[in-house]
Amino acid sequence: MATKKAVKRAVEPAVENVRDRILSTARDLIYREGARAVGVDRIVAESGVAKMSLYRWFPSKDDLIVAVLNEERRRILAAWDQNMERHKGMPLKQLRAQFEGLAAAIQRPNYRGCPFLNAVTAFADASHPARALARQFKDEITGLFRELAVAIGAKNPDVLAQQLSLVADGAHASGQCSGKDGPSAELTTIVDALIAAQLPARR
Repeated sequence: MATKKAVKRAVEPAVENVRDRILSTARDLIYREGARAVGVDRIVAESGVAKMSLYRWFPSKDDLIVAVLNEERRRILAAWDQNMERHKGMPLKQLRAQFEGLAAAIQRPNYRGCPFLNAVTAFADASHPARALARQFKDEITGLFRELAVAIGAKNPDVLAQQLSLVADGAHASGQCSGKDGPSAELTTIVDALIAAQLPARR
């Protein structure tokens, strides 16, 4: 019995690593080149796994794309949580930190925009699972903006949340099109102005 358990422990991490390798390779390729431009054969070749292994974990390319987007969501929300923890109890700084993080991301040489907006652009079919996932994620982020808008005492949290969501998406698009020296360079200035307009006037 002890021997069987030892064998099981040795095998499971290796199997899981196959999935991780496929997902990591797909995420990198899809982000750099686009979901439609990258085929399954390319992902198989660059990940170094058998095609059968890929289909064992991801029955279709759409399943793989959804898994990639779920990983992107996990990473983005992890960064969000880090900003929240870094400025714990200071909602105004927490809110601003989210956009400072986005501004820093746009500065990176390998920046290719928002993976969710990229997915929506790649798939015109409204029923495609990537589009549904993108919509859910954008609604989730808007909801998080609203929570912070309430916390800072915004006069109309719903309006501010929608404005901030729109500005974030615009920064993603501008950053991909025009790079770090484009309009996205004014991101934090725009955000500060939107926040200031929503805060009660000081007496």
